[in-house]
Amino acid sequence: MTRRLNAFLFGLLLVSAVCFAVQDAASVPDDEAIRRILVERIDEQKRSVGIVVGVVEPGGRRVVAHGQLATANPTEVDGNTVFEIGSITKAFTAILLADLAGEGVLELQTPVQRLLGPDVTVPTRNGAEITLLHLTTHGSGLPRMPDNFRPADGANPYADYTVAQLYEFLASHELGRDIGEAVEYSNLGTGLLGHALALSQETDYETLVSERLLKPLGMSDTSITLSPSQRERLAIGHSVQLRPVANWDLPTLAGAGALRSTVNDMLTFAEANLGVRESPLREEMAETHRSRRDFSAPGMRIGLGWVIRSGHGRDLHWHNGGTGGYRSFVGFDLESQTGVVVLSNSGDSVDDLGFHLLEQGYRLVLPPAFRSAVEVDPAVFDDYVGRYQLAENVVFTVTRRGDRLFVQLTGQPSFEVFPESETKYFYRVVDAQITFGRSADGAVDHLVLHQNDMDQRADRLTDD
Repeated sequence: MTRRLNAFLFGLLLVSAVCFAVQDAASVPDDEAIRRILVERIDEQKRSVGIVVGVVEPGGRRVVAHGQLATANPTEVDGNTVFEIGSITKAFTAILLADLAGEGVLELQTPVQRLLGPDVTVPTRNGAEITLLHLTTHGSGLPRMPDNFRPADGANPYADYTVAQLYEFLASHELGRDIGEAVEYSNLGTGLLGHALALSQETDYETLVSERLLKPLGMSDTSITLSPSQRERLAIGHSVQLRPVANWDLPTLAGAGALRSTVNDMLTFAEANLGVRESPLREEMAETHRSRRDFSAPGMRIGLGWVIRSGHGRDLHWHNGGTGGYRSFVGFDLESQTGVVVLSNSGDSVDDLGFHLLEQGYRLVLPPAFRSAVEVDPAVFDDYVGRYQLAENVVFTVTRRGDRLFVQLTGQPSFEVFPESETKYFYRVVDAQITFGRSADGAVDHLVLHQNDMDQRADRLTDD
């Protein structure tokens, strides 16, 4: 997928940290400064319900929290509050790969086909095969999501995607570019990697990550299946409008984003990656930190799973995550031995906060400008219902639900859009707008996405 589209996509990961340089680096701000940021973000800007920040420094760790478990539950969040961490799971999957490779069980260059067996067909191109390294560095040529991903429930979109559907997609898909030619962020690719690694060990992903990573690291509060205690401490996810939303389940593509965790556990993970905590996985983690190739955004490279951002004379290893009602960030600087974890129970990105705390040369991003919805006759929505193709395998699906209009991008939840006029609508989950256009005969034949000072046309499909 193009870099332009990456800036819009919701879901498991938005690797498009939009921060800008403003001043020289400093140490991680003190607790009071962090608390002021959280108070402003939650109480004034209304961008989340609860946020927990964890900091690792040479002198130890600290946790700063503000907010509550849910709009309807005033229990305060803290270092033991459970959140979905989404695509940060991909870093765990990469370490699993490094661990198994370190044992000689497999190699980074092992074709994924060998792990899946002869009954599964993985696409090839020009005689080349997709390797495990291609999957974890997003160079496989596989799309972000499979084209047979059609969730029955947009509120929990991955829940009904099956292994059989995954195999069906792989068998029918033709790669659009040479394997390894370019980096294209792929939830599908990392989900396939996690599935294949578990299959090679004759187990499931949750068991594999628990036995080989979580238990050795002492991360007893990180899992996919929640214990009764974890359920009591689970922060409820919220939309950007701070409405409660459902949790996500990823049975088939678990390696792409199924883990839940706490800031205290994620600080343990950061400490192990920094090497300040004794760990049997130290060498394997170091292997994942090594840069492999340029990433698809300026100033970014990718290791095994980890994205590496260069700026202000520092290299920051990081990953973020996003599910329906949660956003997460973990990043660290190997040289200064500092790390930051940010977990939030709303759909508003916390990337800017994570980067800012690690390096004050990256500024906090202001929320989108306020837009007011106007009253329009909901009957006009019927003209817009349909499918609009933005790029190959990327389609906007527009639906009407009563007096409300919703737009869903391929592989993403459905989000409501609000009218500024009869033809122009805006999102509240992101600073983006959509304008519907008509042909000379008056029929709605396209829409235009307005975002990041760009206008991108999507033509209406006629096969509905």
